[in-house]
Amino acid sequence: MIPGEYALVLAAAVAHAGWNALLKASSDRLLSLAAIRLVGLLLGAGALLVVPMPAPGSLELLVAAAAAHFLYFWLLINAYRVGDLSVVHPVSRGLAPMVLAFVAWLAVDEALSPAQVSAVATISGGIGVLAFRGGASRAALAFAVGTGVTVAVYSFLGALGVRAAGTVVGFQAWLEILTGIGVLAFTAVRRPAASLWAYARTQGAVGLSAGVLSVCGYTAYLLAVAALPMAAVSALRESGVLFAALIGTVLYKEGFGLRRVLAAALVTGGIVVLGVAR
Repeated sequence: MIPGEYALVLAAAVAHAGWNALLKASSDRLLSLAAIRLVGLLLGAGALLVVPMPAPGSLELLVAAAAAHFLYFWLLINAYRVGDLSVVHPVSRGLAPMVLAFVAWLAVDEALSPAQVSAVATISGGIGVLAFRGGASRAALAFAVGTGVTVAVYSFLGALGVRAAGTVVGFQAWLEILTGIGVLAFTAVRRPAASLWAYARTQGAVGLSAGVLSVCGYTAYLLAVAALPMAAVSALRESGVLFAALIGTVLYKEGFGLRRVLAAALVTGGIVVLGVAR
């Protein structure tokens, strides 16, 4: 049976796939990102009424995690500007668990068991299979790799932050507030008011729905990583790439050929190993 924490992260993976599927339909990624972060800002501000403040020792990690998120947002938007979702997303998300495993081992001596290493590698490999498509430009791959590295960095900082903060939701609330204020301020400078209102009328509900899924997914990751190895949790979370592929097949009538069957088999096998290797 999958342990409770891993089941929580599987739910986060599904949420991650859901908001990416909604983001796929957006005509303006910056405005969609602003809508997502607006939801996080509002939920974070509301949570402050009922959750404790993070411990003072976690504040530097909180600021660093927010900065890493800003770099991630910039790289992600640029990656989608020059590359396809079907290439950028699997490359960045498949790379992140492997980078995080190395960083966690090097920085805080968080070692995985041989079975967990095998599971992380298998899940990352399955995600990578989805990225094996021709035609991707060097710029797209470069941005995708950079995005994957920043995913690992903000995941690492977030994990250390919640462990030091003494409150997962309190840390996450302040992280949502900081990133929300930053993204909304940047968007207000880069987009005229008319485009904001036009987006709100036509795609506002989609953006807000994506925001709820995004916040829930990352909160689930932080709840799990407070007790479980970072790389194992990250690998399970990034299996949302496969769920996104399944959503694409069901909703967008995309093909589910041999490549996706192989990816599904690898990711599923890795998830099973993680479930029994605790």
